[in-house]
Amino acid sequence: MEPKNPVAFWELASNDSDKSAEFFRKVFDWKVEFSEKLGFYEVPAAEGTNASGGYIFTLKQARLPFLTVYIFVSDIEARAERIKEFGGAIIESPHEMPGGYWICLFNEPSGVTFAMIQSRKPTN
Repeated sequence: MEPKNPVAFWELASNDSDKSAEFFRKVFDWKVEFSEKLGFYEVPAAEGTNASGGYIFTLKQARLPFLTVYIFVSDIEARAERIKEFGGAIIESPHEMPGGYWICLFNEPSGVTFAMIQSRKPTN
């Protein structure tokens, strides 16, 4: 059974992406490779699973390292309303990113930041 609103991917913003990539290679035997095309490290999803891959890059604008989990949704506007309804807070309202994806950053009630992603423009 396919999970509803699965994790789409994750990203780790590090102070030193080379060091972070090497750490995950050595500790977990992950295949972490630098993508010249993207300009950061990619961690592929496990084959044969519904697991999600991730990305590791060096901080540019944020002051502190962070990890963001992106949750795939089919109606980003409706989910943003539910987040507010159930005690969360919208940090960045749904907005379009290059490639036609829409994202929204939010905090769950204890203040931890997550993101939602939708693969097409909202219909609202």
